[in-house]
Parts: sequence; C-alpha cells; structure tokens
Amino acid sequence: MSWQSVPQYPQYQDPNQQYNYGGGYPPQGGYGGGGYPPQGPPQGYPPYAQGGAQPYPQGPYGQPYGQGPPPGGYAPQPGFIQPPPSAGGYGAYDDPESQPKNFSFDDQSIRRGFIRKVYLILMGQLLVTFGAVALFVFHQGTQNFAKRNLWLFWVALGVMLVTMLCMACCESVRRQTPTNFIFLGLFTAAQSFLMGVSATRYAPSEVLLAVGITAAVCLALTLFAWQTKYDFTMMGGVLIACMVVFLIFGIVAMFMKGKIITLVYASIGALLFSVYLIYDTQLMMGGEHKYSISPEEYIFAALNLYLDIINIFMYILTIIGASRD
Repeated sequence: MSWQSVPQYPQYQDPNQQYNYGGGYPPQGGYGGGGYPPQGPPQGYPPYAQGGAQPYPQGPYGQPYGQGPPPGGYAPQPGFIQPPPSAGGYGAYDDPESQPKNFSFDDQSIRRGFIRKVYLILMGQLLVTFGAVALFVFHQGTQNFAKRNLWLFWVALGVMLVTMLCMACCESVRRQTPTNFIFLGLFTAAQSFLMGVSATRYAPSEVLLAVGITAAVCLALTLFAWQTKYDFTMMGGVLIACMVVFLIFGIVAMFMKGKIITLVYASIGALLFSVYLIYDTQLMMGGEHKYSISPEEYIFAALNLYLDIINIFMYILTIIGASRD
C-alpha cells in the first residue's frame, strides 16, 4: 500500500487553542512527536503543557499529573505513590518551614509549668522550716518544751528518714496524689522540728546572719545555674563520689573534735551542697542539658532543692558558730 492510499485524518481541534499539524497523523499523546510510542508501559505520567495551556489529550495512557486516576490503559508503575493535589494549584510548593511546630512549644510550656510548681512547693517548705526555726530561736517556751521532751527529737528523726527514703526509692509514693503531698508534708514537719532544735544551740544573731548568707548564696547559685552554658547534669557520678568521701570524713571528724576540723568539715559541706544546688536546678530546667527530671517528678525535684538549701544553711550556721567560739 502506497502513501497516497492512506486516508487523511481531520485536524485535531484543541479546546483552548487551535494547533495545525499540517495533516497526517496527530502526534501521539505524551511522547512529544510523531511515530510509534516506545515499547513497554510509560514511565510515570506525561509532562504538562507549556505556557499555562491545558495539556494535550493523552490517549489511553492516562490523564495528566494531578487530574485524577488514569481511566483505563496501563496502570501506574509499581512503587509509584501519587502525591495529593496541592491546594495552590499546579506547581505549588509546600515549604516545610511553614508547617506548625507545636511539639517544642508544648514541651517548653510543660517544663515552665513544672518549674513553677516546683518553686511553689519549695517556697512552702522553706516558709514552714524557717518559721519553725524562728519559733525555736526567739520563743523560750518552745525551747523549754523541746528540752523536756527529748523523745520528740528521735521521733522526728525517724519520721524524716522513713519519709525521705520512701519518696526517694518508691516511684508510686512520690507520683500519686495525695500520697506524695502527705509524705512531703510529714517530711517537712519532721525536718523543721529538727532544724529548730538544732538552731537553739546558736545565738539569734548568728541564726539571722546564716539565713541572710544562705538566701544570698542560693539566689546567686540559682541565677548562675540558669545563665551558665556549662552543663552540670553530667557531674552526677563525680558528686556521688565526693559525697561518699565527705561522709567518711564526717565519721572521722566525730572522733577528732576541734575547731579547725569543724571549720574544714563545714566548709567542704557548704561547697559540696552548693554544687548540688546547681546540679539539681539544671536537672529541673531540662532544655539543652543532657539530663533532666520528668515533669511528673515535681515532688522529687522540690525535695532535692529543699535538702540542698537546708544543708547549705546548716553548714553556714556551723561555720559562723565555730568561728565565734
């Protein structure tokens, strides 16, 4: 059969523009020119038309990208996942930076609420404790009552140790409400009684001086912990080792009484618990520090800070008392 015997097809009329192919076969859809289509199924979807016009009809191989599933013909290639159509039309770009990032914001909000709760609990504990100290130091009747009932000292010591160990070792005790507040309240009351009894050995002026120095030191250390770039949360092992050495030194100091050894022991204790205050503060802060406390452990965090401040106060009071003897 010769070329002249081939019937001529009518020119294809585009819905938007008129394209004149000059006779002959219309171009095969999606392959950009005449001739037979390549062997095998097509690779993906055909390209868009240029200039913003509607794409050419694609024949039996499917519609253009974003126009819906192909009506018959070859199915999409295995492993190809068609992306959802963009709300901005063809060519719209979804900027990943414009996506909402609520995870870090939620974490920061939870952490801020956790810090506020810890400091509120800590302030309540300190008010009760130093109120008891003031009562024992400035009220003679309370001092006489404590001297007549020495058994209360041992009862308070036992309650303090039991409640502290329960909160430190039992997760359910310090996380369940109201059990955690009951144990914390018993611990604070027992510790306040012990602090008041211990403070009666010193003059009121010495106690007031120790309170002022403790407040200034704790405020300065807390601000330092919040502002410094040094991460003290990685010093947990070193602090535990120092605490073991400090306890052994305290046992030795019990049998070697003297003004010098008392000053050295109290100075080391004040320095050690000052570092512990920075360590526990950064554990509570979280953020960029390597280790942090869970927001559910607000009782444990308040207990740590309370013990740090109380020990700093007692060692500063010991230094003042030993230096004036």
